Amino acid sequence: MQIIGLCRFSYPAHGGFQVEHDTIEERRAYLYHPTRLEERFRLFETTTLPCLREQTDGDFQLLIVIGDCLPKPAFDRLHDLTAGMKQVQIIARRPMRHRRVMKEILNAARHDPNAPCIQFRHDDDDAVSVDFVERLRIAADEGGALMRNHKTVAIDYNQGFLARFGPEGIHAAQVFQPLLGIGFAMYVRGGSDLTIMNFGHHRIGNYMPVISYPDAPMWVRTLNSFNDSPHARKSNTQLAPLTPEQEGEFIARFAIDQDAVRRVHSAA
Repeated sequence: MQIIGLCRFSYPAHGGFQVEHDTIEERRAYLYHPTRLEERFRLFETTTLPCLREQTDGDFQLLIVIGDCLPKPAFDRLHDLTAGMKQVQIIARRPMRHRRVMKEILNAARHDPNAPCIQFRHDDDDAVSVDFVERLRIAADEGGALMRNHKTVAIDYNQGFLARFGPEGIHAAQVFQPLLGIGFAMYVRGGSDLTIMNFGHHRIGNYMPVISYPDAPMWVRTLNSFNDSPHARKSNTQLAPLTPEQEGEFIARFAIDQDAVRRVHSAA
């Protein structure tokens, strides 16, 4: 089954953000501010890319959507960071309505629109477990009866970590949060043009069955200066430095190396 991931990297859409701007010019200025872009790149390099490079099942696509106005130094840096990742396709689009353009991109990526697929969203500052794609295929097998009877079925891994990354390393807390949108995917029946972007992740259970797996930590959501969600920016969750056991778990489950985090986030 085709598995397609969608990652929006500072794409200046009309809508799609909780941080609001009156004009596209203001949105571009915010998204492309050097301080913000530097933080996004450091998180992307140390959080997002390692876990996707190390997937135990490499048969998936990752569509990275950028604005056609992304500054060239940032485009070149993004290209260099993803070089050698056969799954990655960088797609540049002019500013458009957020959900509309993302739905168009997802549907255009389907090899056979009459065949089923699984789609997932992935933010540029988060991580999933290295067996995420493998487990999506297992979920498709386990949920076969549901998927035969429904046009769409959500798949949610609801255990993970909230974490802050910085020069001192990683501070984190293990949490259960259902339908957070990370470690989260959607099955789409063949012949349907619905996409994971047709639905808000928090309310997706109003529209389809949800298969929920609470058995193991499957994601890391970073808390940082430029989280789009105000809840994340203002989170008062108590975080603690990783224990030696957790440091090993972050390497084994997410391919996140705390020494690399310290090095990248300490760079001038």
